[in-house]
Amino acid sequence: MTTARRRLAAGTLTVATLLATGATAATTASASPVHDDLPTVSPAPQEMHRTGHDLRLPRTVDVVVDDDTDVAARDALAEALREHGIRTVARDADDRGPARGKVRVLLGDDSRPDVRAALGRAEVPDHDEAYAVRVDAKGARGTVTLAGHDAAGQYYAVQTLEQLLVDERHGVSVAGATVQDLPAMPLRGTIEGFYGEPWTHAERLDQLSFYGDVKANTYVYAPKDDPYHREKWREDYPAAKLAELTELVEAATANHVRFTFALSPGNSICYSSEDDMAALERKFQALYDAGVRAFSVPLDDIDYSRWACESDQAVYGDPSPGNAGEAQADFLTRVQQGWIETHDGARPLQMVPTEYYNTTESPYKAALREMDADVVVMWTGNDVVPQAISVDQAIEADTVFGGPTFLWDNYPVNDYGQTSGRLLLAPYDKREPGLSDHLAGIVSNPMNQAAASKVAVFGIADFAWNDRGYDRDRSWVEAMRYLAGDDPAATRALLAFGDLNHLAPSFGDPWQPQAPALTADVDAFWQRWGAGHERAALARLRDRAELIAVVPETLRSADVDPAFVADAAPWLDATDLWGDALVATLDAAEADLRGDAETRDALLAQADASAEAAAQVIVDPPDNRWGAAPVKLGDGVLDVFLDDLAAELRG
Repeated sequence: MTTARRRLAAGTLTVATLLATGATAATTASASPVHDDLPTVSPAPQEMHRTGHDLRLPRTVDVVVDDDTDVAARDALAEALREHGIRTVARDADDRGPARGKVRVLLGDDSRPDVRAALGRAEVPDHDEAYAVRVDAKGARGTVTLAGHDAAGQYYAVQTLEQLLVDERHGVSVAGATVQDLPAMPLRGTIEGFYGEPWTHAERLDQLSFYGDVKANTYVYAPKDDPYHREKWREDYPAAKLAELTELVEAATANHVRFTFALSPGNSICYSSEDDMAALERKFQALYDAGVRAFSVPLDDIDYSRWACESDQAVYGDPSPGNAGEAQADFLTRVQQGWIETHDGARPLQMVPTEYYNTTESPYKAALREMDADVVVMWTGNDVVPQAISVDQAIEADTVFGGPTFLWDNYPVNDYGQTSGRLLLAPYDKREPGLSDHLAGIVSNPMNQAAASKVAVFGIADFAWNDRGYDRDRSWVEAMRYLAGDDPAATRALLAFGDLNHLAPSFGDPWQPQAPALTADVDAFWQRWGAGHERAALARLRDRAELIAVVPETLRSADVDPAFVADAAPWLDATDLWGDALVATLDAAEADLRGDAETRDALLAQADASAEAAAQVIVDPPDNRWGAAPVKLGDGVLDVFLDDLAAELRG
């Protein structure tokens, strides 16, 4: 099974342009600095600047490779150029024959002599997954150099080249850029760790393709409601399910993503049992044989005030947090030293502690620190769904967990009651630059709605790659542009739709506000209205109203990711009705200013009917464990404004 790629491309829209349209809310610092008129590249590179003129590409280019060139990078390069109507001819780096074309694309390891020479003064950073791109339009033949520190670096160089390709009236050009880039964090991606309906096989394949596009390298398979992951953890996967997992591993590898297999035995494990150790090793071995090289043992959401067997009582004493930490440390150390380190290519074991949600010192954490130092500990911040995550908190986590932690960020997960009826489309935010100095990486725990989760995951991948260069607004625009296939109208519609689904709940107050752009427009409306400039107030807000009203039709008719449109279907239905209600209410105000009370009242009744119908739209059948629920969209902003303006008009 394969999935269609929605590749990042050179943008025709700037963040500043979209901010000027009111499609997003300029509530923070402006977009990232423009790189000398170069296209936007996501994730934001560590270093990119213009070093020459754009290079016009002919209809056929030579692609110079050798036996060490990454196959996935070669395939991605050929596909990217083919999508722009450019044919590639492979040429071996050792071929000293005459040039066949006017442009060469060198793809390979940075130690290859021709690649090294073509880079000139540019260098590939000495770092895993690092790469460099240099576009040279000088001389009779143009050269594009794509150099990687390793295979992943080559692949990421191609992902960046795709975004430097610019379609013009007379052909395709590559922006005259030099890029030197590396990831700030070693691990970047997602953990499918939510409760409720797991993603389908097709959704997972689509996600893995998406991760390759955004330079994310990690997918942790940990769906809580997969019985063989948690409740039936000792049992072997049925043959058909194992075959699916094998296909996922192969797809992950093709996109330079580490498929990480997680097994969650904490509800029933006997830590001192040789049989349970053998069961875990047998399960791991089956996935190792399928190609998995990264493994995790989550011990979250379990009761550590009881033992599952008498032998743990005998070995560790009465159940307590400290004794549970000791038992877990012993067990995981044995897994790391006795299984991981005896399997070629296996990466350090990952684990999720039972106390995963704070940095408070405790007997449990003190005991867990005695675990083998190579085991990577996951942490969700200083809450299950944190309002923000700071560098100081990460330093505290380093201390209490005994080393750099791996951030399990519970955004945009929507499997808890406060998210009932919500699609979480706000940008990734309130994570402090500099976290890369103290984290092993970040994975997002996404929504049950896989494709809709791409908005937040795009930002998380961007932040984890370059946290110090991350810009929330720029990244959000680019995420929507990616989903829209670079269609300007669809991008604006997605941004307006995202604004209506901007609220980010937590177990306390929301940590991102609802509809900030609409709120700003409504506030400006009331200021003008109160100052006696009613017609100006209506004219300004009408732009927003008409944009909202056409969101569903725009997204359903444009080249927007069809899986996203399917995920968002109930919310789009509600948007259609709320948009009608908003336009009708503004029309009623226009009628009132004309002194046409009859038309005003008819339009207000029409708006009331649309708003009432919108409030009845249900998410059903549900993917989420909160079950069938009314859609929540723009609540507290759009509905309140309609009520307030209607009351004003009715006197």
